[in-house]
Amino acid sequence: MAIKKTELYSSLWASCDALRGGMDASQYKDYVLTLLFMKYVSDKYKGDPYGMIVVPDGGSFEDMLKLKGDKEIGDKFNKIIAALAEENDLKGVIDVADFNDEEKLGKGKDMVDRLSKLVGIFDGLNLSANRAEGDDLLGDAYEYLMRHFATESGKSKGQFYTPAEVSRILAKVIGINNQTSQDTTVYDPTCGSGSLLLKVSDESPRGMTIYGQEMDNATSALARMNMILHNTATAKIVKGNTLAEPEWKEANGELKRFDFAVANPPFSSKNWTSGLNPEQDELDRFHWGVPPEKNGDYAFLLHILKSLKSTGKAAVILPHGVLFRGNAEARIRENLIKQGYIKGIIGLPANLFYGTGIPACIIVVDKEQAQSRTGIFMVDASKGFIKDGNKNRLRSQDLHKIVDVFTKQIQLPRFSRMVAMQEIADNDYNLNIPRYIDSSEPEDLHDLSAHLQGGIPNADIDALNEYWQVFPSIRATLFDDDREGYSKGLVEASHVKSTILNHPEFMHFAKQSLKPFSDWYQACDLTKLQIGEAPKAIIHRISEALLQAYTDAPLLSKYDIYQILMDYWADIMQDDVYVLVQDGWQAGSRIRELKVAKGEKLKETPDLIIGKAKYKAELIPPGLVVSRYFADQQAQIEQQQTELDSITQELETLIGENSGEDGLLVEAMNDKDKVTKATVTARLKIVTEADEKALLITVQKQFESEAKAKKTLKEAQEALDLAVFKKYPGLVESEIKALIVEDKWLATLQANIEAEIERITQQLANRVKELEERYAETLPKIESQVSALSEKVADHLKSMGLEV
Repeated sequence: MAIKKTELYSSLWASCDALRGGMDASQYKDYVLTLLFMKYVSDKYKGDPYGMIVVPDGGSFEDMLKLKGDKEIGDKFNKIIAALAEENDLKGVIDVADFNDEEKLGKGKDMVDRLSKLVGIFDGLNLSANRAEGDDLLGDAYEYLMRHFATESGKSKGQFYTPAEVSRILAKVIGINNQTSQDTTVYDPTCGSGSLLLKVSDESPRGMTIYGQEMDNATSALARMNMILHNTATAKIVKGNTLAEPEWKEANGELKRFDFAVANPPFSSKNWTSGLNPEQDELDRFHWGVPPEKNGDYAFLLHILKSLKSTGKAAVILPHGVLFRGNAEARIRENLIKQGYIKGIIGLPANLFYGTGIPACIIVVDKEQAQSRTGIFMVDASKGFIKDGNKNRLRSQDLHKIVDVFTKQIQLPRFSRMVAMQEIADNDYNLNIPRYIDSSEPEDLHDLSAHLQGGIPNADIDALNEYWQVFPSIRATLFDDDREGYSKGLVEASHVKSTILNHPEFMHFAKQSLKPFSDWYQACDLTKLQIGEAPKAIIHRISEALLQAYTDAPLLSKYDIYQILMDYWADIMQDDVYVLVQDGWQAGSRIRELKVAKGEKLKETPDLIIGKAKYKAELIPPGLVVSRYFADQQAQIEQQQTELDSITQELETLIGENSGEDGLLVEAMNDKDKVTKATVTARLKIVTEADEKALLITVQKQFESEAKAKKTLKEAQEALDLAVFKKYPGLVESEIKALIVEDKWLATLQANIEAEIERITQQLANRVKELEERYAETLPKIESQVSALSEKVADHLKSMGLEV
């Protein structure tokens, strides 16, 4: 059975939990990723004489698994890993973590138990079932872990990972696409764990020739493992200080030149000159100026510039300070601008990266068009993000908008524009984005005349013109002319939203706004998904089609609609598709029993409980089966539930009204001051007073009615659950497709798009309501009311003998 991505991720994170306590995330990542690597290569290559990795006898994950409970488990783990490393020239790559370290893993039985549990978690993962062509399940899992490790490591140790969303922007803005050939070279001089290089290579379906260098030993080992897990074992990753000892050179000693370069160097490195005399640099990297000794941002940019071919292109992440700092950096910046090397600048949100909270930017370099460059394209994307824990994160729509705008050179108000070289020169070559793009929202100014004389300024109403173009009659319904330049509201502020929602123009708009969605799902026809398709290719195809479908939709943002699909893909649809393209549509008929070892808790919430057995549906929630095939039974159960609720409410009311201090049911209470069926029965045996006895008999009958209703409801629900359970194995492919595609995917997406349509209306309603309330009462009227109230207070004080 195929592994769902979310299931794989949760299992891997459980392995991290097993290591917490003895070390922090920056350390235990080495153990988790090493075991992931051992499990993956063992599942994929053991017994394969032509495999990319040779798994020797005594060097596999199965050999590690046999050591569960062994007193020498740590030392023997090290030897098994060393055997695999020795066979595949991976010494110093996969054997960095010491599995016999008592300080980190505990002594004696603690170490044995911890490592036994850890290897047991990985034993539960069948990585050989990863058959979705073109979809890097393990690579994605590695990225998932790296992101979490970076989050937990904090600012000082999270620099080994560049957020995947930012990596994809870098790849796309330098022009890597499906036309890029496999022998095209891409270089990262500070490659960290290699995630940036891999995301860039992913943009080319044929792959690319990868070169990287990383100074930190453990992190360069991560990069090597990362490349193998992504089926890119031929990538050339080396350890070393790029600035002092660059590895990649030609035979004549000059720097090797690459087609593309990407980098996320350490921000504002204060020791970049270590081992290097920039004034006498043999590689002539600082021809345009020497960066300040305590700030190496431009040192990395100049190194990359020198490492590009004459047609080379690069994208580098640097702190915003490089755009405006003075002195030596100002001179370098001016020289680079005059040479035409800088094609564009993209300002990113603050708190996006794990190594720092400061805002950063992407400098896009293009040597090929340098001589003819007449301006620099600037993008202020600092406002588009979502909070993700203690960090900010770019959404799919933010990424897409940035790339669309930059690659097509689209100029949008408060977001992007082409800035002429002369304007930059007039600003002394200062590239600080706010000098050229004002991304702030226009100020909402109050109208003094409206406050004094009443009326709503027409200027404020006209500012909503994008709505009135779609809803011309709604404007006439909400406003009428008042005095010149001002209108009066015709609908009470509290009724504005309902007036809009019930207006024929809105109803027509809502209906028309769903037509692109209807056209989209008919064109995509998700029922035609087949075994062997790549999930990433599927979501790319259908998401781009949805984006295109809503390109000309009035009021709605195509990027917001796109985000609805991408969020649903990440939460639910991705797992479904991953199973379908591996196991086929019949997987929808599967329902598996949840079993748990004695003393442990269920890790999943059951969908159905039949007797004592608990079951989980693979793809189709039972509620969808009920709605399509057992609607009558469900309606009957809902009616029974309503009747039970009514009986219970009557009983509670009866008890409540008669259980006060002098109530007839006081003697029927237990020691917790509650009236129960048992206390009522006991009281009836001894009661003599007629009124109390009559009430007790009524309450007893009500308890009996409630119990009978509960029993009836329980039996009906159990019968329905059993019928649903029996329905799953008999589902045929056409039924499964209808349940998954129509009832699950499309119904959810349509509901979310309808909510987005209503949100747009809510924005209009809120603004109209705000304007009406703002100018509802004029200042003279308020002053008159204040004067009247003041006189009342004075009269009251006078009547009490107090003079003011």
